[in-house]
Amino acid sequence: MLLRVVISPDNIRRLDISEDLESLEQLKGILTERLQLEGDFLIQFEDPDFGNELCNLTDIRELPPERAVLKILKSFIPTESPASTSTFSGLDSDSMSSPSTSAAQGSSVQLRRRESAENWPSPFPIPVFSFDVALRLSNGDALFKESGVLLTVPREMKMDILDNLAQAMFSYKAYPKTQEIESVAAALIEKHPSLADPGVGTGFHSWAMSIRYKLGNYRQKLRMAGCNEVRVNQRKNAEVTRCLKKARRCEVNFLPDNPEGQTDESQERERKLIQEEVLKRLPNKTLIESKMEATFSLRRKGIVEEEPPIADVLEKWPALFLEEQIYAEFFRITQVDLKKTFLTSLDAHASNLIKLYRTRSGTQGKDLKALLDNLDEQTTDVLAQRKATALRGLPLYLRENPGNVLKTCLDTDSEETSVAGVQLGIVTIVEDDVGRAHSMPRTVNIALVIEEKVVVDNISDISTAIVLLFGCIYNLNLDYPKGLKYTFEALQKIFMNLGTECSARVQAQKNNLLK
Repeated sequence: MLLRVVISPDNIRRLDISEDLESLEQLKGILTERLQLEGDFLIQFEDPDFGNELCNLTDIRELPPERAVLKILKSFIPTESPASTSTFSGLDSDSMSSPSTSAAQGSSVQLRRRESAENWPSPFPIPVFSFDVALRLSNGDALFKESGVLLTVPREMKMDILDNLAQAMFSYKAYPKTQEIESVAAALIEKHPSLADPGVGTGFHSWAMSIRYKLGNYRQKLRMAGCNEVRVNQRKNAEVTRCLKKARRCEVNFLPDNPEGQTDESQERERKLIQEEVLKRLPNKTLIESKMEATFSLRRKGIVEEEPPIADVLEKWPALFLEEQIYAEFFRITQVDLKKTFLTSLDAHASNLIKLYRTRSGTQGKDLKALLDNLDEQTTDVLAQRKATALRGLPLYLRENPGNVLKTCLDTDSEETSVAGVQLGIVTIVEDDVGRAHSMPRTVNIALVIEEKVVVDNISDISTAIVLLFGCIYNLNLDYPKGLKYTFEALQKIFMNLGTECSARVQAQKNNLLK
């Protein structure tokens, strides 16, 4: 029997089993031995009777004859492939809590390219060096502690130290900031004081400079080896007038390479299956989720490198604009649960934001006052209205014009009129009812529009619409809307906690908010 065994997206194996399988236990024993698996695990198989959907294998007779596709589930550590130690989708009941959470958790363990999605570690964990270097450092530190004599570091020893540091740093970030590089140098000297710079000063300045240059050299090696994440940031040719964007918004998996055993051609076949599934009257969301995870690297490569118009993305990747897939894709890129994090922050900050708005005066204060007056007139669903007001008032408080992003139209307007001129924004369709001239109009629809194309409609409320807009900016590698850079910086760094360094305007708001 010929088997295709999916251990993880990065570890897919082909097995040819010559012996006749008589029991499920026999199959498990063969898989454990041939694939070097540890611990107990669950086997799923693609059932041809149900459109190749995954089903738990409980009887060996359920397997299709001659060939089958298996998937291994359960937490264990494969001894052969250390690079994929965190690639398993465990049987976690918490993943059933909500659509956004389940999509996020499903991709969290299967598409993680970085070692950590957390902020830069402090103190930075210094890696283990080669045996001879570690021995020299141990002896040097002992001598320094005894007599204060610094260690003389030969060139090959310094290269070994810098190589290991560069690899360890790249596992967290491809482009660390100056203070992050300095934190690594400081941690190195703290662990090995015999390496300190002679004389006064920080004691690690020369090491920080060396680490910076070594990182540049290491990225160049990776670029020549075909690493997409660093290759994308060089100029394509002499005619290119600007470099493509780096990962500057705390992306963890900005441009990952293809999983082991996968090619662009194999992922293209998966993409076409997604395209066909979305067109069905009742698409299989589980199948779409698994295929979207499997094609993540192909999708990012096309979006980041080619920067296609939104119409092309809609045609090639229609599933990317399903609400649950917007959340899942954002998680694949940042390892952060978009909906949960955003709405939790909104719940925490809404009241204080409205208090700040009430203190604002001047020209923008008039618009804020009108917004707050509408809130005070509300008698139903006040909590939702407060959240919407907190978000609508954010650009006004930061002295920006939300008109280019938040647009309101009547339900009697044509779609062409409603989306005209909207490059990136939210269009709210309200009822054209003269009887409501002196009251709040009823919202008929809320739609997300990019490049004058409706990409998501029938959104439940303005808060969800802004969450989806923020997710699409990351998923499609878009710039923040013109004229609203401070608003989206606040959403990123205050609401989503992605990044810490704020501009003066956003930092002032953050300070006032957290008083």
